[in-house]
Amino acid sequence: MQEQKIDFLHHNESAWNQQALEQNEWSQPVSTELINEAKEGKWDVHLTPEPLNKEWLGDVKGKKILCLASAGGQQAPVLAAAGASVVVYDISEEQLKQDQRVAERDSLALETIQGDMRDLSVFEDESFDIVFHPISNHYVEDVNPVWKEAYRVLKKGGTLLASFFNPVVFVADRNPQDIADGIIRPKYTLPYADIRDLNKEQIARKMENQEALVFGHTLSDLIGGQMKAGFVIADFTEEMQPHPRFLIDKYLPTFLATKAVKLK
Repeated sequence: MQEQKIDFLHHNESAWNQQALEQNEWSQPVSTELINEAKEGKWDVHLTPEPLNKEWLGDVKGKKILCLASAGGQQAPVLAAAGASVVVYDISEEQLKQDQRVAERDSLALETIQGDMRDLSVFEDESFDIVFHPISNHYVEDVNPVWKEAYRVLKKGGTLLASFFNPVVFVADRNPQDIADGIIRPKYTLPYADIRDLNKEQIARKMENQEALVFGHTLSDLIGGQMKAGFVIADFTEEMQPHPRFLIDKYLPTFLATKAVKLK
């Protein structure tokens, strides 16, 4: 199917602005109580649904952390309350406002900047100790620029903590009857793209419903792309989907996360 010419980035920005206004799951700011606990050393953040292994982050006090495409008033404020100097970089102005509200409410050292995750030119080379990048790169067509820019802005010895969906979730037909019958029917090849693989009516429906347009990247780009950018993969984890949306979610871990290190 031929790729349709759609400004997916602008649409996804609008879609996430709408989700933030509706206070969806990823747009509900954390409470003052949770922030106060984080200031006392009791905190968790999430790359995947389960709390992140603290060994992946190390001691965050005094560290400069870039929360990349992860606005929403959740992860960044907790890291700031734990003692980090945090910058949140996200395409959605309304999502960023959630972080701003928590920062102002609870007096946190947190900065927000609006922008495309593939272009971090606003930051100088070797500006950050950690790039924290929870599941979000399926909203851009090519993930490789994300890895390259993350590598550039990290200091030597810095870490990129990233998560993404196992690309197998994009392969099957989403026919509700198949799901009801317990059938996984392969339909799409990888890499996947809504703007190429869905028909005009399906895309129009997603856009009308303010649903973000998504892309399914290959593991060669998701993991191999990090190594091509210069990273060394230091750790890897996978996790089951606690709230299965697709039939495949019931059979294998569809959340993946990597800890990558910039050695040079």
